[in-house]
Amino acid sequence: MLPLSYELLNEIANQYGQSFYIIDEEKFELNFNELRNAFKKIYPKMNIGYSHKTNYTPSLCHVINKLGGYAEVVSDMEYQVAKRVGFDDSRIIFNGPCKNKAVAEAMLLHQGHVNLDSETEFLSFVEFVKEHPQQKIGIGLRCNFDTQDGILSRFGIDTESKLFADVLTYIQATDNVYLRNLHCHFAHRSLACWTNRAKNMLALIDKYHLNSIEQIDLGGGLFGKMPESFKQQFDEEMPSYSEYAQAIAPLFAERYGALPVEEQPELVIEPGNSLAGDVMSLAAKVLDIKHVRGKSIATLLATFYNINPTLVFMLLDEQKHIPMRVIAKDSRHSTVYEDLDFGGFTCIEFDYLYKHYKGPLAVGDYVVFDNVGAYSIVLKPPFILPNFAVVSVTKNGIKEIKRAETFEDVFQTFRFEF
Repeated sequence: MLPLSYELLNEIANQYGQSFYIIDEEKFELNFNELRNAFKKIYPKMNIGYSHKTNYTPSLCHVINKLGGYAEVVSDMEYQVAKRVGFDDSRIIFNGPCKNKAVAEAMLLHQGHVNLDSETEFLSFVEFVKEHPQQKIGIGLRCNFDTQDGILSRFGIDTESKLFADVLTYIQATDNVYLRNLHCHFAHRSLACWTNRAKNMLALIDKYHLNSIEQIDLGGGLFGKMPESFKQQFDEEMPSYSEYAQAIAPLFAERYGALPVEEQPELVIEPGNSLAGDVMSLAAKVLDIKHVRGKSIATLLATFYNINPTLVFMLLDEQKHIPMRVIAKDSRHSTVYEDLDFGGFTCIEFDYLYKHYKGPLAVGDYVVFDNVGAYSIVLKPPFILPNFAVVSVTKNGIKEIKRAETFEDVFQTFRFEF
């Protein structure tokens, strides 16, 4: 991506709107290759399933397809994105607690990866199998166990339960069904949690003699890349790609490395934030600067919804600073502030994107927020204003990735006949 200047930002604004996202697809591709290679150096039979829910921008999903990764989806909508960018069902992983039944069953008939999450899904699967007695059907199980992270996950089937044993018994006793993969996903991003995931999955394989399993999927939840100044604001460790690989891949290399490649299970992880987090920025124009009882507040053409509301709540509560920079229209007209807050365009009192800014600022400047590639455009509601355009900026010029949303986009499902 080219360096951002005021002239470049203004050129984009004149074409696509005063505030907009800038996406870096080349960095996304580099992140994917770096993460996958870190694992493959230790355990070559490894691949990545990109979490579409994190950022389902089609151009990013297309990169994953081009590089031979998997699409990890949790809804019919995300499945349609995967299909539209070219994924075959055999390279789509369907997770989540609320699967579209028709999509899940169609995927099973076309070698898609479907992971059962509950008893209800299992019972539905049993009925589906009865309807297709001549079809060989591979199925996956989402496993729920204690990873010692202090969090009781609500997803997957408790591996200590009778249900889990019953599901495996059914699979092993049904001629046209086989266990294709085991899957798990937990929220904690620590190396210890990831090591515990791997050890628990391998222990399940030993306990139930699942030696012919094709795939072991450890889910997502990895830290991604961020500026050192941002990392230093957190107390917890933020492992690198290679550190995650070192914590997990040797366990698989030790267990399966001596086997012929065709007998080794494929190791899969499902990152989202760690691939997409640092590949998108938001450029927001300063509309106004006001002074209220000694406090300076700048109003931006943006809202905390634009930069991941779940993250912003956490940052503001803990007074952490998301990576941000001001790109000035003309520094000669700037005022230097010692304590200025950036507020959003909504009518919500706590709509702040950044607090306690120190530095020069003027109306008409751009404020660029970095590391907003995860859970930003996918969580932005049509509240007060539709969402902004997404563009890429390369040596070949400015390219529109997603146009700015309009009134019609928001209201086309409403009826105005009274």
